[in-house]
Formats: sequence, C-alpha cells, structure tokens
Amino acid sequence: MTDWLSAHGGVHGQVAEGFEPVAQVFVDNFADRNETGASACVYVNGERVVNIWGGAANHKTNEPWREESAIVVFSTTKGATAICIARLVQEGKLDYDQTVATYWPEFAAAGKQDVTVGQLMSHQAGLISTDPPLSLDEILQVTPVVEALAAQAPLWEPGTDHGYHALTYGWLAGELVRRVDGRTIGQYFAEEVAGPLGLDFWIGLPEDQEWRVARLRGAPRPSGEALDLMRKIASPGTNGGRALTMDGAFAPIDGVDPFNTQPVRASEIPAANGVTNAASVARMYAATIGTVDGVRLLDEATVDKARAEQVFGPDQSLVLPTRFGYGFMLHCDELVLTQDGAFGHYGAGGSLGFADPATGMAFGYVMNQMGGGIASDPRAVALLQAAQACI
Repeated sequence: MTDWLSAHGGVHGQVAEGFEPVAQVFVDNFADRNETGASACVYVNGERVVNIWGGAANHKTNEPWREESAIVVFSTTKGATAICIARLVQEGKLDYDQTVATYWPEFAAAGKQDVTVGQLMSHQAGLISTDPPLSLDEILQVTPVVEALAAQAPLWEPGTDHGYHALTYGWLAGELVRRVDGRTIGQYFAEEVAGPLGLDFWIGLPEDQEWRVARLRGAPRPSGEALDLMRKIASPGTNGGRALTMDGAFAPIDGVDPFNTQPVRASEIPAANGVTNAASVARMYAATIGTVDGVRLLDEATVDKARAEQVFGPDQSLVLPTRFGYGFMLHCDELVLTQDGAFGHYGAGGSLGFADPATGMAFGYVMNQMGGGIASDPRAVALLQAAQACI
C-alpha cells in the first residue's frame, strides 16, 4: 500500500499497486458526481487494498473529512444487522425456517403465528410501520415500537408478497437478538462483531464518539421522471412513505433531518442509524467471506444460506423490483453490486457495503452528500465497478 494524495478534493489514504483506478474514480466523484465528503475502502481476500477519504465532513464549516470521520449510513446498517442474525443462526440460537413466535411468543398475535424468521428477514412480514403511528420520542425508546409490531396485524398475508421494511426491519430483527441472546442488538454487534474486528461502527452511537460524526447534506431536489418516481414511492400515505418515515415520524423538522441529531444517533435503529466509515464496512464484509487478522464472522455454509434468493420482483413499498436474501440485498438491475452471488446493502443517499465471494472482494463506501435516487447510487457504482475491473 502506498500513500495517495490528490490535489483535488483533499483526497488522502493508501492504495495498493494496481488499484489506482479506484482512487481516480473517487477523485472524479468530487469533480463530476457532486461529492462533498466521503470514504471508500476495498479488501481482497482479507487484505486491504484501498482505503481513501476526502472532501468536507461539514459543508457549512468546511471541516475536512479525516480518516476517523464517520457518518450515519442509513440502510447500509441492515447488512450489519443481517450479519448478527446470521451469526445466531450459525450458533444454533435461531433458525430461518422456524417461526418468529418460537422465540418471541407475543409476536403470534393478530394472525402472525406462522411468520418465519426467514420471512421476517426478507421483508415478507407485512409490518412496514406501526398502527397506530408512534411519535419520534416513542420510537427512540424502542420498546413501544417492538410492542406495537408484535400486537398488530400484517398489511398482507406474510409469505405471499414482499415490501421493504425500511425501518421496522431493524427493530424486528433486534428483538429476535434480544430474545435469544439477552443483549440488545447494539450490544451484541459491539461485542461480537465490531470489537473483535476493531471496527469504528456503532448501532447506537455513544456520546463520547459524537466528535467523529460528519454532517449529512440533503439530496438535490429531484425533477422530471425522478420526481414522478419519488412521488409514486414516498408520498404520504403510500406504503413507501409509511415505511421510509414511520408515518412521518422521521420527516425533517424545521428543515433539520432527524438523523443529523444526537438523540436519533444514540438510539438503536438497527435498520438505519449505524454510524461508521468505509474502512469498517469493508472490513466487516471481508470477515464474512474470509479471515481478517484471525477473525471470521460467518462460515461458508452460513454465507450461502444468508445470500440465497428469497424474494425477487415488484416491491410493495419501493414499487421497483427488489431482490433479497435473508436481510441482504442481492445483485439485480436496480440494486447493482458486482455480479450474481454478491450480497450486501445500499443505504439511503448512496452508501454501500457488500462482499463478492467469487472474487474475494469486500467493499465499503460512505458519504455525507445524499444522492437523490432510491436504489443504486452512481458514485458507489462507479467505485465498485472500478474495483472489480482492477481485480
């Protein structure tokens, strides 16, 4: 690995010989794709070959993005949550084919007695928001959300359709972790995943780590076809609008995104409020498909089980076709990874983490400038394709 320093955008980091095109694309993102501040990292067969960062951590103050900077990565958090569930399956504490109610008896209410863990993890449970809606303060306490989801009836017959559980996915999975392990998912992740790998990655950010957090910058307002699609997906009252905002609880208040606030970062929102950097995302995924400094999170059989396709087609929340394994997004036209067999998760605005067992590549990208798309982000796709070409 050699040091990389660009005169454009203040890009810093290390790049292994042969992977310079990835760093160049990262620089190009600032010039051509509206990047503000970001980091990107690539591992191949357990070895780090790219680790770069640059731009501004705060567009209002021009504070630079540093190696230790971190950002809320929205649904890229779901990959970390899926890894926690997969580890518990690997340990024999959970079974994807078993009913959720086996581990969480209250969940059987209102006709959900036959919902399996696998259906829950592949967005088939029909629980995209709480009914009735909860306030943000109630949501941040977590328990009111969990109790509401356990008590309510699903929007569709579970197992017959799928719709992105943009926020509820995390609390549903998190309660499974708590029921079978005793720890909250934030504690489990910290002690079983982040700790052994030395990750700067939190689900529920400690106050003493707030100094790391970069400031999110809102997406440019969409227009034309993009605006029409966004209205179709996320307008108030639509499944997408309900799922993405918890019926408006996470809508901006006086122009301030709640995810730019400390109370939201401090709560455990295992579908959306992970705070991390690209180096930690890539390292985590590298340890799912191989050994990283003596640590391996998942064995090959567990990976194969977790990345097996469970649903593929029009999404009841996002409208567009989506493809999922057990908690992981899978490669398709709308959710571009490298190729079939790769597994991971995009986050709102553009962040991405994934692994490709066929090439041994693990990838992480995080940023503070929100993109306007609902699926693959051009900055992430350009970087992952450059990395794939180098391999």
